[in-house]
Amino acid sequence: MTYKTYRIRDVCSVVRGAFPTLKTEPGEFPLVVTAAYRRTASTYQLEGPAVCIPLISSTGHGDAALHRVHYQEGRFALANLLVALLPKDPNIYLAKYLYYLLMAKKDEYFVPLMIGTANVSLKERDIAGVEIPLPPLDEQRRIVSRVEELAAKVEEARHLRRGTIEEAKAVLIAGWRQVFDAAKAHGWRSLSIEECCEAIIDYRGRTPPLAEAGIPHLTSRNIKSGRIDWNTNKFVAEETYEKYMTRGIPKPGDVIFTMEAPLGDAAVVPDQRHFSLAQRTLLLRGRSDVVGGEFLARVIMSPQVHEVIYSQATGTTVKGIASKRLKHIPLPIPPLDEQRRIVAYLDGLQTKVGRLKELQSETAVELNALMPSILSKAFSGEL
Repeated sequence: MTYKTYRIRDVCSVVRGAFPTLKTEPGEFPLVVTAAYRRTASTYQLEGPAVCIPLISSTGHGDAALHRVHYQEGRFALANLLVALLPKDPNIYLAKYLYYLLMAKKDEYFVPLMIGTANVSLKERDIAGVEIPLPPLDEQRRIVSRVEELAAKVEEARHLRRGTIEEAKAVLIAGWRQVFDAAKAHGWRSLSIEECCEAIIDYRGRTPPLAEAGIPHLTSRNIKSGRIDWNTNKFVAEETYEKYMTRGIPKPGDVIFTMEAPLGDAAVVPDQRHFSLAQRTLLLRGRSDVVGGEFLARVIMSPQVHEVIYSQATGTTVKGIASKRLKHIPLPIPPLDEQRRIVAYLDGLQTKVGRLKELQSETAVELNALMPSILSKAFSGEL
């Protein structure tokens, strides 16, 4: 069906935002910015309902892209990198209908109008000149109602997904709770990290000069979720490796602990391969008659020990812990056979949780694709 078209300037007042995004005094009014979230402002500029359109590319880097437009009701402040479209006559169109229309058509209506090289942007007059189809109000209401009905179902699915992820985390927490309960019930030894280790090697302050190729150089960011990420573009020359790793060459079974950025992750060195370690990492070499590397890495990352580590950490924006503090933190140490059983049990839980997270990730992709699909159908006569 063909509807009458209007230029945006004919049915909307186009108002440029007046508030700096980062320097606006916070307050009781929402501040609409280019990001998906809202900041706040102590005063307001406009009163909605309104549709707000960013004037700058969502990605930068010379690319023309518009990830979102915004809908805002009530009194609000608007950042100076956006314009607000306010209806001149509510008998012609619904602001919520215009919002859904522009969300569906933003790549068609606005992205081709973006100009510039480094700073790709839209001009207000170009936005005002865009032609939009406006069906009768009853049809606008029907489309808005149908879109919101389907959007509510998508959000319900998101809520269920978030709940499942939290349940997955709770499974691992419960597993560790059983381990610590068993420690009390069976009277396992409580030993400090220092007592568990034959060597604690601190690489803080030992950042070697890098080379274009050679021996892989790992930082704290290469230790992720209990594993070593060997993908790195950092290397050191052979002679540099020999010079800077004099404090201790990593051996299979050693545990790499991240002292900062991020704090508290750990992973076991799996084999004899050579690599260098940066500052912010600590190498823990367990006493073979006391603790296995796999158990040591896992117990250090347990919620119970993690809490103690953070209580001993220093720093405001970035938390970190010094080796002299870390070495005194106590760990429950069962017999070696029991350690191996616990590691196998936790690995089984982690595998199940990993599979669940993979499924949830696939679901997230599907959910993210639903709203664009719904909007596309809504404005092509399929809803």
